[in-house]
Amino acid sequence: MKDRLSHWLADVQLALALLTRLPLPARSLPDRGARAAWAWPLSGVAVGGLAAAVAVLALGVGLPATVAAALALGMQALATGAMHEDGLADTADGLWGGWTRERRLEIMKDSRSGSYGVAALVLVGLVRWSALAAVLEAGCWGAVVAAAVLSRVPMVVLMAWLPNARGAGLSQSLGRPDRRQALVAAGVGLGVALAFGGPEALVMATAGAAAAGILGLVAQAKIGGQTGDILGASQQLSEAAALVAAAA
Repeated sequence: MKDRLSHWLADVQLALALLTRLPLPARSLPDRGARAAWAWPLSGVAVGGLAAAVAVLALGVGLPATVAAALALGMQALATGAMHEDGLADTADGLWGGWTRERRLEIMKDSRSGSYGVAALVLVGLVRWSALAAVLEAGCWGAVVAAAVLSRVPMVVLMAWLPNARGAGLSQSLGRPDRRQALVAAGVGLGVALAFGGPEALVMATAGAAAAGILGLVAQAKIGGQTGDILGASQQLSEAAALVAAAA
């Protein structure tokens, strides 16, 4: 039991090291790859918790909800190094900027952002900001954490569902989680989201899953699978959908 607990704690720290830029204590961690993917949703507790704390502090000093929402999104970007936003931009550029599978993957690998990527960042950012402002104005800060947790479940599910389209990169190097790990990630994410967001987390989870599912179908049709950029885009789109559901 002690060894199992040690593995669980190591998986959580691996999730934080992979999906955030938070300063973590330097220690040797086992290379568990995709086997630690079940803990990815838990990284959302840290990211969403920091964002919610910033928002609550901003509201506490009299700033409007719109400003608090902008500051919360800024904190999320700082905490993750904007890696998911980068994935969203590259995904939009690649999936809609190329005419062949090879060209789409080539565009997605390019670090420069094109018109599709910029448009995606602006539009999805506006959706997240406006929905988050409405949630904060209603005093439902727990939904911020719930959305952050739920939006990291699709990354595990898409890795288990779709093959790696590129055959290289970070997503490929981690390996592929199996269905059991995806189910555990979904269960952990939903349980934590319910604790923070209440029964409304069920609606948020449904909306987020629908957004990520549509992205997965498009990625499968256009590039034959997933990449790290697709996974990052799934986080952004599912969080936007979850926040819209919470605002509604």
